[in-house]
Amino acid sequence: MADTARDHDVAVLGATGFVGALVAEHLAHHAPAGTRVALAGRSRERLARVRAALPDRAHDWPLVVADTDDDPSLRALAASARVVVSTVGPYLRHGLPVVEACSRAGTHYADLTGEVPFVRRAADAHDEVARATGARLVHACGYDAVPSDLAVLLLHRQVTADGSGTLGRVRLVASARGGVSGGTIASVRGIARLAAQDASVRRLLADPFSLSPDRGEEPATPQPPDAPLPGRTVDGRWVATSPMGSFNSRVVRRSNALQGWAYGHGLAYEEVAATGRGVRGAAAATALTAGLPLGLAALAVPGAGRLLDRLLPAPGSGPDEDTRRTGWFRMDVHAVTTTGRQYRALAAGTGDPGYAATAVMLGQAALALALDGDRLPDRAGSLTPATGIGDVLVERLRAAGHTYEAGPRRP
Repeated sequence: MADTARDHDVAVLGATGFVGALVAEHLAHHAPAGTRVALAGRSRERLARVRAALPDRAHDWPLVVADTDDDPSLRALAASARVVVSTVGPYLRHGLPVVEACSRAGTHYADLTGEVPFVRRAADAHDEVARATGARLVHACGYDAVPSDLAVLLLHRQVTADGSGTLGRVRLVASARGGVSGGTIASVRGIARLAAQDASVRRLLADPFSLSPDRGEEPATPQPPDAPLPGRTVDGRWVATSPMGSFNSRVVRRSNALQGWAYGHGLAYEEVAATGRGVRGAAAATALTAGLPLGLAALAVPGAGRLLDRLLPAPGSGPDEDTRRTGWFRMDVHAVTTTGRQYRALAAGTGDPGYAATAVMLGQAALALALDGDRLPDRAGSLTPATGIGDVLVERLRAAGHTYEAGPRRP
């Protein structure tokens, strides 16, 4: 239902960036008729070029000049929209002023961050204000961390409906094909450098409950390490460290805590990446597990920047259209409950997971926040996809062609 006190239902901030343009394209194709969408960014000329490339129905979308370094422009943007979708990263560098503007204006907010320190700082600084104004600040509405967060939510729903206790050990095995963008590299580099310089950030990244709303109340249940032991297989497939697992696992644990630990005080959650079977799978698992920390260490070295800039995608660039079209993701989730019953969940979809599929996730999250308010969880503040949008987002993503299902595990 439109809010006539606001000019726009959804404002896409960063619409001239790589992912922002993809989100705008998704909304142009899939937003219901009458949805009021605005494109926001630093350059009106670049915004106009993005709008001109969209389908005809988007050619009258308003253009709003707003800059993350210009607080008055952000306040005006937040006051004009029901929902602000921010694709402007790295979020540690650019995101906090946007969150502040939305929290103060009572404007819902969604992003696609995968940065633990940013989510922690945003929650600490703006959760209380957002709860007072009714703003839902929903972080991680892309491949980080929608599939993980919603899959565990569905497991919880099914286990509760079956009277099978609560969740205990939960393991997500991720498989995917896709590319990487310069924006992602910039975010990872920023976190790596910050961690190298600041011991408090290193402690934050190492804490499995670093995104908890109340760290002191977290149960003492040991959590699996972010990096699995070498030589592990799951269902005959070799597994390795998941590049996104350390962030997603903390989002899932935050979702559990925000719901009063409804998933269970005994939840022990981990994510791993499947690398295949046989000798090739073993070699890939070894390379990924060993190479990931080495790559992060290299990104943290300032002197290596120029060399890496030549080898890695530049900010504003990303996978080509063919890579985005042929990509896919699949997350197989295995759970054992406190009563000993085994369950499984599946989250899967087509399209490059970090870009094509993420545009669907973030676009549908924005539409849910803008149009489905009476069906959303009765909750405001600094939230996760599961706690801020929940089952409504599951429904929307299923309708968009993604798979989300959970049930007892068959022999």
